[in-house]
Amino acid sequence: MGKESVKCEWISLREALRVFALCEAGYQGAGHIKPLHWYVACRLVIEGGFSPEEITPRPPFRVRLQAGRRTLEHDPALGGAGERTLLGGLKTKTVDVVVSKDGLGPVIAISLKGTLNAFRNLTNRMEEAVGDCTNLHIAYPALVYGFLHVMRANKEKPGVSANDVAIRRDGQVEMSIRRYHDVIARLAGRADVRADATKYEAVALALVDPNPPSVGKLVAAFPPDDSPLRLGDFFEKVYQQYDQRFVYAAPALESATRRLEWHASSPVLGDPRVTDYSPRVVDSE
Repeated sequence: MGKESVKCEWISLREALRVFALCEAGYQGAGHIKPLHWYVACRLVIEGGFSPEEITPRPPFRVRLQAGRRTLEHDPALGGAGERTLLGGLKTKTVDVVVSKDGLGPVIAISLKGTLNAFRNLTNRMEEAVGDCTNLHIAYPALVYGFLHVMRANKEKPGVSANDVAIRRDGQVEMSIRRYHDVIARLAGRADVRADATKYEAVALALVDPNPPSVGKLVAAFPPDDSPLRLGDFFEKVYQQYDQRFVYAAPALESATRRLEWHASSPVLGDPRVTDYSPRVVDSE
């Protein structure tokens, strides 16, 4: 990944999280979290089946349709930059990754937050999460809104402030993070357009190891296996709610809203970066 890049690049989850954990770019310009935006945007194409042109920031892919085969190619020159500003019920909101459909407007929005330290100050994050979700669902009740929060798993050791500790010496996750998990878990799982506007359709929380040789790896033990905030379930929840609202519930619009499938001959499918997830491949000719 180019350190000075501002345009969306195709990046693996491990590399995106490595950049976050090391924070070599510093806080200015959110350089430590931007690669995770790019990872999400690219995954929404390859696994989600959305066209690159529908996504902000635009992922660096080209779609070709020949003889009924829709193939997906990687073209770095096509990567776009920026975020998308949406009309909220109370105020406008700039969202990190957005999928928009012509004639429908935004259908998927994903906000990403990254916390490197000061874990005892997570109360503000809780309030922001509730306010952002309510604001957008007032304006777009059908919007599938996801919230993904990554935290650097700083271990308790000399030189690390008590306020910045995520993992204690006994291996337990700091209480402030566990409390935060329990609160935002209550914001997850909105499953109907008439349901509580303060809840997200999908929420994920992840701790990222900053220590060699595991820099960029997720801490597997947290959240626990029975948590609704596991990152491994996040995208499937987004796709499920999108299909239910914009495809199954609106058959007259299916030609425009149905998620695309990529032919098995697509060049991107042989790239090791797709091993993070399951590409959306057509079942037959």
